[in-house]
Amino acid sequence: MVETDFYYTLGNKGSAEFRDRGSKFIALAFPIQSITDFKQCLELVKKEHPKATHHCFAYRLGLDGNTFRVSDDGEPSGTAGRPILGQIDSKELTDSLIIVVRYFGGTLLGVPGLINAYKNAAAIVLQTTPIVQTQIEINYSLQYDYTLMNEVMNIVKKQQATIIEKEMTLFCRLVIGIQKSKLEETLYHLKELRSVEVQRL
Repeated sequence: MVETDFYYTLGNKGSAEFRDRGSKFIALAFPIQSITDFKQCLELVKKEHPKATHHCFAYRLGLDGNTFRVSDDGEPSGTAGRPILGQIDSKELTDSLIIVVRYFGGTLLGVPGLINAYKNAAAIVLQTTPIVQTQIEINYSLQYDYTLMNEVMNIVKKQQATIIEKEMTLFCRLVIGIQKSKLEETLYHLKELRSVEVQRL
């Protein structure tokens, strides 16, 4: 993957339907952050569609894109999960899951027909679900004396860093996410405050 300052993911959930020769394919798209999220989504879909013949899916996670999984769930190998993943990848998405639920309509579609149906269902749901560009953030821990609170908070605010954790006692600890594009500038300002301990997480 090319080094960039942002990535694309789904803005929210989406659903779409595709029909072919009596079979109904319902595609459901979810933004996910982890494998746990994926498992919860799959469980939910199986509860909502208990009579469906197949629950096929594909997901891709993480900025490096190396965490992914596909499932044909009983369909002929390579006819469902891979075409679904192909659609996720065609939009360069990550942290995204698509589950396609199939209700069999009595007519066999054959391998080319299945590939086409799962691909189309996934493509349609991605057309109807908002895709968002998200800034890549790198997390840092800051430790400093309470007297420096204002200066630190001013830098955090000015650089639009995300506050992830906050501990305010005599010595303060802050975990922030710094946008990759603003990393150099933010670290420079923080290090100018000599007694702030800055550590990458």
